[in-house]
Amino acid sequence: MPREELTLAILFADVAKSTHLYETLGNQAAKKLLDHCISVMSKVTAQHHGTVIKTIGDEIMCTFPSALDAIEAGKAMHEALEQTSVKDRPDFEPPNIYVGIQFGPVIREEGDVFGDAVNVAARMAALAKQRQIITTEQAIASLPPGHQFSVQCIDKTTVKGKSGEFNIYEVIWEEHDVTVMLDDSFDSQALKYSLELKFGDQITEVNDSRPIMTLGRQPHNDRVVESNRVSRSHARIEYRRGKFVFIDQSSNGSFVAVQGKECIHLKRDETPLIGKGIIGLGQEVTPDAPEAIHYSVKL
Repeated sequence: MPREELTLAILFADVAKSTHLYETLGNQAAKKLLDHCISVMSKVTAQHHGTVIKTIGDEIMCTFPSALDAIEAGKAMHEALEQTSVKDRPDFEPPNIYVGIQFGPVIREEGDVFGDAVNVAARMAALAKQRQIITTEQAIASLPPGHQFSVQCIDKTTVKGKSGEFNIYEVIWEEHDVTVMLDDSFDSQALKYSLELKFGDQITEVNDSRPIMTLGRQPHNDRVVESNRVSRSHARIEYRRGKFVFIDQSSNGSFVAVQGKECIHLKRDETPLIGKGIIGLGQEVTPDAPEAIHYSVKL
């Protein structure tokens, strides 16, 4: 096959914690599960106009004609793997993946692709947490107007061999009916605000340097709440232009009681967090309940 120079979206997807799978399930069962995951992701790739370039153990590398195709495939991979089960282990949670995407020029030769975009996509996958899709400003800029994905600039990074830092973005595939692009033009005074979150004896903050916090049952979340009423990725708190927003993405919903106001039940919806209040995931809670998540916005 002759060498071609073209522009493609590159996607890397890795199965999370594969070493733990071998330790927990044993070699044969873990290998069977990983092979199944790779098979599922390969089928999703074909369904979204993509090409599988290679698979290595727990990782798949694919190309797509556009960044939108790649992002839609990444979302579909996450969703498809949620249906995965392990025979004779009904308690075993479906595996999660890390997804990294870049869109840019590559060289395609003898069934493989090479170039800067490949290196950047691999770096994005390495930066991703479980259930995340991480990509670049270049990929986001190539998306068509009216696309349905929310994106959030979450950090800056460097890539070996490239000069300078560049912005990296999370594609918020589990959010519904909200599209937000953050920029650097908001009031500098807003950066002084932070949201303190207290759950049990754990206290964390959401602010401009940590603009997203995830809550849910699975250990990939920033705050893990172990309850059969809590979804695996139940909710998230986002920092937006000096304000804080609670976003429910669960099956049972969330209950948010802002101090001095009536408790509201959210399901696949969002609400601003102001002042002080209490959050209950999957159920309404009292202030002294062990499941209660207390928050307060501070200067």
